[in-house]
Amino acid sequence: MTFPPTRSSRLAPAARLTGAATAALALTFAATGASAAPAGEPAASAAECTTDGFCEDFETQTGSAPSGRWATEFPDCSGTGTASVDTSVAHTGTTSIRVNGGLGYCNHVFVGTELDDVATDSGLYVRFWVRHSDALPTQHVTFLAMEDAADGARDLRMGGQNGALQWNRESDDATLPAQSPAGVALSAPLPVGEWSCVEFQLDSAGGLLETWLNGTSVTGLAVDGTPTHDIDAQWLNRGAWHPDLTDLRFGWESYGEGTDTLWYDDIAVGTTRTGC
Repeated sequence: MTFPPTRSSRLAPAARLTGAATAALALTFAATGASAAPAGEPAASAAECTTDGFCEDFETQTGSAPSGRWATEFPDCSGTGTASVDTSVAHTGTTSIRVNGGLGYCNHVFVGTELDDVATDSGLYVRFWVRHSDALPTQHVTFLAMEDAADGARDLRMGGQNGALQWNRESDDATLPAQSPAGVALSAPLPVGEWSCVEFQLDSAGGLLETWLNGTSVTGLAVDGTPTHDIDAQWLNRGAWHPDLTDLRFGWESYGEGTDTLWYDDIAVGTTRTGC
């Protein structure tokens, strides 16, 4: 399948974060990130916020629109998809980011930040907690995207297809795992109606990728440099892959079917793994 481009512009300069603000966020997360979770929900690990990364629990957000280092984007066009600060649902504390994901191309919406303050060439680790309302559909959807400067500024996308998690490369529509029955079986669905911990590691120099769901590595969501049928053979068919990621965006893109409401919280980004 071939889809139209999903990026119209980079994040506005106002979305960038100064070193002082990064330190402030680190202190905020240290104070609030380990707070007790609501009854019945797991507690989040305190993130290791250092000079090579950042944490975000959204507790310092004061308005309904994401602010600070975060900016709302509507790639190419806008529709009914929305993003907002939510104080009714949270993984820890009282605040999260909510995305109402609509059906169709013009409903694309993201909340994103630049990665200028992260040494992504040293190995990028991202951890986030996500909760959503509807099962991943059969057709392709995206709930996380990152612009890859080494791939013509096209997106590296995480989402779902055939009811299970997948990675997708916008430039050539390669999928991870392959969308064969055997490949899909090596992935996993994203649980509905509960908080899930999603982590991934991207080794740009080695062209490697590993993905964890609730602390367990997902076999079908890994690129290990050796082409494996039903997993990364299609991904590596083009040759060496060395992504240069410039931003991080949480949101929703639907290409044929599927609506969803998603909440994101307790994000940790850096060059070492934080864990769940």
